[in-house]
Amino acid sequence: MGVIDSRVRNLAELTLAHKTRGERYESHAVRIGPLLGAVDLGCSYDVVPPGKASCPFHSHRAEEEMFFIVRGRGLLRYGGETRAIRAGDVICCPTGGPETAHQIINDSDEELAYLSISTQRPVEICEYPDSNKIAAFSEGLDHITRPSAALEYWDGEAGGPGPNAGA
Repeated sequence: MGVIDSRVRNLAELTLAHKTRGERYESHAVRIGPLLGAVDLGCSYDVVPPGKASCPFHSHRAEEEMFFIVRGRGLLRYGGETRAIRAGDVICCPTGGPETAHQIINDSDEELAYLSISTQRPVEICEYPDSNKIAAFSEGLDHITRPSAALEYWDGEAGGPGPNAGA
């Protein structure tokens, strides 16, 4: 296989992993970026069965995402709005807070397939408005909490606040 062949994959020939969580979430998906040698660009292919979503409603503080609907139709939740989506639609989800939170839901009676393309950042913060969670992701760190569990900067530090508090 030449270098050029290692940079090309056909969606129909990918091996998808089945993921499910409870009644609401299910998909068959694969991360394509690593298969193609991508370094700074993430790409995944998701096939979502009728009545399901592949992930919770969320926003990103570091990574920008774009979706391309390959086949089927569904619903896009974006910030406080909802709209129908269909094959051929391209969706941009820039970084931000709850106003850029997004989720793709298959509310149809056929499979919904889409590509997720994103920038890859070494550190990511995600917010989940429906469940009031905040997540921090980095190499070797996956931490999810709620704002109500927030600690003060000096909490647990020996000696407590000092002359450089807040520095």
